[in-house]
Order: sequence, then structure tokens, then C-alpha cells
Amino acid sequence: MNWSASNIDSLRRVFTEGFIVRDICEPLVSFDASTAAADALSLISAQDFDVVGVRRNGLVVGFVERRDLGRGSCGEHLLPFGDASVIFDTAPLADVVLGLNRSPRLFVRALGAVSGIVTMSDLEKPPVRMWLFGMITLVEMRMGRLVERMCEGESWRQFLSEGRLQKAAALLEERRRRSQNLRLVDCLQFSDKVQIIARNEAIRSLTRFASRRQVEETCKALENLRNNLAHSQDILASDWKAIVMLSAELDGVVSGTRQVQDAIEIMDKRSAGDESRSNPG
Repeated sequence: MNWSASNIDSLRRVFTEGFIVRDICEPLVSFDASTAAADALSLISAQDFDVVGVRRNGLVVGFVERRDLGRGSCGEHLLPFGDASVIFDTAPLADVVLGLNRSPRLFVRALGAVSGIVTMSDLEKPPVRMWLFGMITLVEMRMGRLVERMCEGESWRQFLSEGRLQKAAALLEERRRRSQNLRLVDCLQFSDKVQIIARNEAIRSLTRFASRRQVEETCKALENLRNNLAHSQDILASDWKAIVMLSAELDGVVSGTRQVQDAIEIMDKRSAGDESRSNPG
């Protein structure tokens, strides 16, 4: 894959503009401020809502929590929207994840008014799962390219056990039987690439990781998240830290660090130079 500036810009647009809050939020049910708290409590309990909006003069100006409703009117229990708890409907999903890491819910503003809500449970929806799986795929592709470019020949073999090499060889044989023109390096699994990068100091120095243990722990978390996404399993109970990490480092995931990108470009230029010298005509 050619990681040119235009490719990276296109990927960035996909991951920041292709998946937004509007794709996963829910409408915010609201009541007039004069509505009896007991009446509102009856409805939201039946619907299992934790919060509802409160309207004044037709506009939602705040919210009430179910646990606070009792006597009086909804307006008497109104809580104002804090700036940190309001997000625009066009905001990227990374902002949603980071916002929900600080708050149990985010209120969604569209056309100048708060009209929606997004909570942790909304992160299990298909758009979020597609977005996360896409980022992990990019991480794995970049790892594979680093291994291929930074390890001459098949020198990466020294970092894998004989058992892992045999599994890769068996997969290569099967794919060639299906007339797929691949190499052994193309049959490495996610965990294989992690081990090579973790144990190869030259490659690891191009990443943000200071130690082999950091590489292994972080990539293990990403691999677990990928497996849960692939098998439609819950991703919030055990994978939340990995989700937050991907969201916080979205730009780095999409474009790679400058150091990594420079190294790959240098290796590409060397390869192009070698090819031109071997084919002067």
C-alpha cells in the first residue's frame, strides 16, 4: 500500500468525517418545565431512561435525572448543560469516546439546540464497531509494512518460534493451493508481527514504545478488541482502555508517526533505486 500524503489525507477524512455522532445518537425525550415530576418519573421509568430533557418556551434548556424526580415539577429539578457534556452532531466518534471517558452521557446539539443523547451503550452500534475495526486494520497493515521494509530478506524469522513459522508456512501453502501469489511474510498473523516489532530494537525505536513489554501489552489489548469486534462480542467491559487509546491517538493511527513514515519512505526509495540499477534499460 502506498502511504502517500494524499492517501493519508483521504484516510483521515474517512475516520474523522465518515463516522460521526449523528450516526449513533438517540433522540432526547423531553418534558415542559411545568410537567409534574411524578408524571415524568412514571414515563421514564417505563422506558428505562436515566435522564430526560426539560423544555422552556419550546427549547430544551437542561435535563433531569430519574433519581432526582419526586415531588414538584420537572423545572424544579432542572440541571443545566455543562459545556463538557454537550457535543455537536457532526463531531467525530473519537470525540464521543473521549467525552464518555469523562462523563456518563453526552448531549447532542443539532441546528443550534440540544436534541439528542449518546451514552456508553451506543458505542456497541455497528458504525462504532466498523470504525474501530478499520483503525486496528490500519495498525496491523503498518506493522506488516515495517517488518517487510526493515527486515532484509526474511531476517524477521529469527524473532519467531519454530511453531509460529510452521503455522505461517502452512497458511502460505494453503493460499498458494488456491492460486494466491503470496510470500511467507504475507502470512504472518497479528501476534507474529507484534513479536517481531517487540523483539527487534531497530523497528521498536521507530515506535512510541520504550520497551518490549509495552509493545506486547498494548498490541495484546488491540488484538483482543479486534477479536471481540470480529465475533460481535461486548467491547465495553474488557476493551474500554484500548478503545480510548485508539481514539486519543486517532491521527497517529491513521498517518503513523513522522519517524515511522520517514523510515518507510527511505526504504521505498532504496528499493526503487535498487530496481532501477538492476534494470538499467
